[in-house]
Amino acid sequence: MSGELSVRAAAREDVPAILTLLMDDDLGELHEGGLTSAHGAAFTAIAEDENQILAVALLENEVVGCLQITFIPGLSRQGMWRGQIESVRIARSLRNSGYGTAFLRWAIARCIERNCGLVQLFMNKSRHESHRFYDSLGFRASHEGFRLYL
Repeated sequence: MSGELSVRAAAREDVPAILTLLMDDDLGELHEGGLTSAHGAAFTAIAEDENQILAVALLENEVVGCLQITFIPGLSRQGMWRGQIESVRIARSLRNSGYGTAFLRWAIARCIERNCGLVQLFMNKSRHESHRFYDSLGFRASHEGFRLYL
């Protein structure tokens, strides 16, 4: 790493940069389009929900990463809270530089602060490099996930 990574809550004006990160991805470009009013509504819902953090990573005030953490209460495991991390991206030019590791460690620390008993994340099975990355951080592929698109 050459510069210092900083992390903060995303602001509405960060949404275009976040969408750029989400689209600069082999799978993301298939799911994302241009900025719409739906993105604005989603940002508002996330920003107003105390169990959500939409975060951006910055280098020299430029958005170079994004992720979302959802804190999930549950009755199972004696009322354990879970932290779910989604939409993790680091700018393509900065991958394998240590910034992704620093950003994920920041997210895990937020889950610890919220007394989560586990952190979970899901990714497409075809993301083999991401699987190795999360393995290196101690995550284990312990469950099989299913989705039903509506």
